[in-house]
Amino acid sequence: MGTRAWALLLVLCGTIFLEGIDVAMLAVAIPSIRSDLGLPTDTAAWVMSSYVLGYAGFTLLGGRAADLLGRRRMFLTWLTVFLAFSGLGGFATEGWMLIVARFVTGVSAAFMTPAALSLITTSYAEGEQRNKALLVFAGTAAGGFSLGLVIGGLLTELGWRWVFFAPVLLAGALLAAAVRLIPAPPGETGDPQPGTAAPETPGRPQPRTDTVASAKRRRLTEGFDVLGAITAAGAMLLAAYAVIRLEHGLDGWRLTAGVAAAAALLVAAFVIVERRAPDPLVRLGIFRMGSVVRADLGALLFVGAFFGFQFVLTLYLQELRGWSSLQTAIALVVMGCDAVLAPTLTPRLVTRFGHARVILGGFVLAVVAYGMFLPVGMDWSYAAMFPTLIIAGTAFALAYGPLTIAATEGVAESEQGLAGGLLNTFTQFGSAIGISAVTAVYGLASTGSDDPESTLSAFRAALIVPVVMVTLGALLSSFGLRGRAGGGGRERERGRMRPTAGTAANTAQQTVS
Repeated sequence: MGTRAWALLLVLCGTIFLEGIDVAMLAVAIPSIRSDLGLPTDTAAWVMSSYVLGYAGFTLLGGRAADLLGRRRMFLTWLTVFLAFSGLGGFATEGWMLIVARFVTGVSAAFMTPAALSLITTSYAEGEQRNKALLVFAGTAAGGFSLGLVIGGLLTELGWRWVFFAPVLLAGALLAAAVRLIPAPPGETGDPQPGTAAPETPGRPQPRTDTVASAKRRRLTEGFDVLGAITAAGAMLLAAYAVIRLEHGLDGWRLTAGVAAAAALLVAAFVIVERRAPDPLVRLGIFRMGSVVRADLGALLFVGAFFGFQFVLTLYLQELRGWSSLQTAIALVVMGCDAVLAPTLTPRLVTRFGHARVILGGFVLAVVAYGMFLPVGMDWSYAAMFPTLIIAGTAFALAYGPLTIAATEGVAESEQGLAGGLLNTFTQFGSAIGISAVTAVYGLASTGSDDPESTLSAFRAALIVPVVMVTLGALLSSFGLRGRAGGGGRERERGRMRPTAGTAANTAQQTVS
């Protein structure tokens, strides 16, 4: 890749780094925010949950909006919204202000992140180049979260408001660079779709502009599935809320069940709407692509297990062992080794063995890592924990990036935003399910006693959840090995890729090179 291609990739990866560091810093700062503003426990919990609710509720719509309304436009618009509401959160004086700011920030991430992912998958040729770009993207996401834990601890010492102001500075730099580096589509109408118009001829812009303007009017008036968007957003919001409520266990189960039932009804309504819509928001045929569905479900299980384990580990270190937030963050930094391994080791493994085998290897390593921590003791040294932490980070490097490749490989260029939105939807629900499940199991296993041994026993019970999730993921990913080498990228480049998508990808590659 040329210098401009690398610069564009760094900007796009910067957004997922921004999203990761933003979440991690807030997680560390929550106790200080709660103390300073005098927030009750449920309000403090909603400061975190509102972000997940906004992200998970709108990421599917955000991915498709990038396809229909323009990837560059969606990326720049929602990066600006992210910047604005992150800054507003730093000025909050009441709990409800933080909740609103975090919800809108989550919604902006739901539109921004799929747009960034689809810009990568349509700007770099399918195969080795795109795979490398996606693996760098995945490594950057993990690096942002890991560094965010440490930076959040340091900034919280200066004042928790800096946790909101710091992302503003990074987002501003990314926005300025993105305006210059992301190519503006003809007529500023969004990304041209294969076959919608003839290539632009230098010196004769008017015919192209007219064609693009007509396409824009069709997309914004007749082509956009408004009813599908409403039912999809409603279903995802209710489903996310139902998942968040799982952490309450059996308390208030009637409300949880009612919300889940309402979400299921809206999902059914969404399917009916999409089947009848002449230009559906989501082409349901994408769910017949076995590799995409396996990758999305695999991402849900893997990310859910990872965040569930990290959540229990953090509680173990802080509540049971008495470690400070900064000590805990530094201890967990080793899990961020995937930020180095994902763009260096993983591409070589994918090239040699194919992404399906590498994904399976990542799941197997995760089973080993989480299983090793099940007998955790009251006085384990950091040296005793270290093997689990380093293996878990390596597992993330092997699994997450290749899952991203599998979730977008073979999908038409016109649906890359949708594919990215689906992947982000599953990962967000995975993280919510993982954290809620371990919290529910911990609550059920807890005796209510302050006895450290009873608390440790409840932690051990909760640690079973991540083990079960990655075991299921390993079984699921093993189906991807049947009848394929696992790579697929180079074979498509030699002729199996759709001609129009291949032409568009190569054109985009030349644009950014």
